[in-house]
Amino acid sequence: MTNDAQEEFHPSPVVVLGVVPDDPPYRMVEINGEVAGPAYDMVDVIRLAHLAGVTDVDLDDPAVVRWVGGAKYKWVP
Repeated sequence: MTNDAQEEFHPSPVVVLGVVPDDPPYRMVEINGEVAGPAYDMVDVIRLAHLAGVTDVDLDDPAVVRWVGGAKYKWVP
């Protein structure tokens, strides 16, 4: 039996932040705690992850990608 307070927290390596209302709108992507750059769609998220060395990018797996300020289909303010 495990205790939730004792379990180690493992952050997602890819974090996609909320939409920035620019022209065109985008979302900043952090990978392993570092800013990787802007993403204008889901393909950009995968591209930035691959450039940073994260090769197994399952956009639906919260252990890999954490979506902040909206899910993967939110790309406009």
